[in-house]
Amino acid sequence: MSIPTSFSVPNLPGVVGAAGRYPVETPAPVPLTLAGRTVLPAGPLRVYSCGITPYDVTHVGHASTFVWADLIGSLAHATGTEVVMCRNVTDVDDVLTAAARGRGRHYDEFALTQEFLFDRDMRALAVAPPAMSPHARSHIRNVVRLAAALLEAGAAYEREGHVYFRGDAVRHASGLDEGPALAASREFGDQGDAPGRESPFDVPVWRPSPEDHPAWPSPWGWGRPGWHAECAAMAITGLGSAVDVLVGGSDLTFPHHAYQAAMAEAATGVAPFAHAVVHVGEVRMAGEKMAKSTGNLVLVRDLLERYSGPAVRLALLNRPWDQPWDCEDEEFHRGAADLERLHSAAGAGADAGSARAEVLRLLAHELDVPAALELAVAEGGAAARFLVDVLKLREATASA
Repeated sequence: MSIPTSFSVPNLPGVVGAAGRYPVETPAPVPLTLAGRTVLPAGPLRVYSCGITPYDVTHVGHASTFVWADLIGSLAHATGTEVVMCRNVTDVDDVLTAAARGRGRHYDEFALTQEFLFDRDMRALAVAPPAMSPHARSHIRNVVRLAAALLEAGAAYEREGHVYFRGDAVRHASGLDEGPALAASREFGDQGDAPGRESPFDVPVWRPSPEDHPAWPSPWGWGRPGWHAECAAMAITGLGSAVDVLVGGSDLTFPHHAYQAAMAEAATGVAPFAHAVVHVGEVRMAGEKMAKSTGNLVLVRDLLERYSGPAVRLALLNRPWDQPWDCEDEEFHRGAADLERLHSAAGAGADAGSARAEVLRLLAHELDVPAALELAVAEGGAAARFLVDVLKLREATASA
């Protein structure tokens, strides 16, 4: 059934004119289509974005994910939808602990420094601070409660101070054969020493801590949470049993998002955990995934020395959101040129409401920035100014 473009609300309480109450024309809510799913929540749009593990400064792969998540929020605001954005900080992680130790610093103090640098880069790219920014080390009790709920549901078991989540069904649901699934879980540290584990696809919700690692008390002894459990607990605590949109890099599809969703669903009984999942396309260097582990990084801070924040932001957005791409200088040259074209068009052309509405329609359907950009440049005027505002490409953001 189609949704009307507007509807009348007669005798609306509190809307009173000289002749008494009168009908009000109210724009109809605009649904978003994301990953093939229609998203039109009855309440606020709840968006959970998997955030950083703060042990190094921001690279373009990070920035791409967070700029796309920010666009979802900006677009929802443009359609009149209230948005609650939640982006976590994984500040309890073995990689972070090792990085801090290597620099002679305590893990939490080191994480705060890196988080400050990350926030600086996000401001330069006009990424709005999320309404919620849960930190793993502030949600230890929530992970303990999650572990207890999973044990009660029979979805987890305890062995030698570990609480393991049963993961065979997660692997099968992912559609991955055993070999590729093991390789993916090994990449993210799920195949380390795990005494008493019944299956290689069972992952820790809680695990004991060696003396040189952070530790907290729990019913199963002193220890620390598992990574997937941290995100599940933080999302449930902040946004409830389910979210409307889950955002993260495509490399998080399995194991991280698969286990995060499975744990949340098993603990709450609510499925699916995420109505729509936006897995942002991988950013590569010479065909290889950009990652700290390989060192093939392009840092946002370095790019901002050569290009404005809006130019970098547009370069990240002017493509299908799920498309992998190689991070080359020409991408940002093109972003700067496209930004100039759009700003020029915003000062010219007719102010046709139909063109503005079509730009909104294109963005609302799978965040089609390339098509919206070409239409806005061709039509100019209000359509171009609207796109500048929704994509948050005002030049002033470069100095944020």
